[in-house]
Amino acid sequence: MVDISKSDWKLFCSRITDWQEAYMEKLNHEYIELFSGEGPASKKFWELDERIKQDKKGPGVLIKLQKSSAYWDIAALVSDGAITMDDLSDFSDNLKDAVKFILSKWTA
Repeated sequence: MVDISKSDWKLFCSRITDWQEAYMEKLNHEYIELFSGEGPASKKFWELDERIKQDKKGPGVLIKLQKSSAYWDIAALVSDGAITMDDLSDFSDNLKDAVKFILSKWTA
């Protein structure tokens, strides 16, 4: 796989913060729903605690920006639901093809 282009890298770096903020906003709404649901407070608390522990490890929350793993990181963002392929519309066809290829291998 070819390294990410300079223009795709710059675009990725400029968008990742907004993507993460939007994803964490989505997670916050899911947490509110969980917390507002029926059942004992203790059960909701521990479910939320476990969910946050899991969610904070994902690329939509925490990511180490490295050019060498950019294709994989973007594919992980798509796979986790932090972004969609539509969010990649301004990126090169090479990047979109690489992400699609990675996703196809993960689901095969």
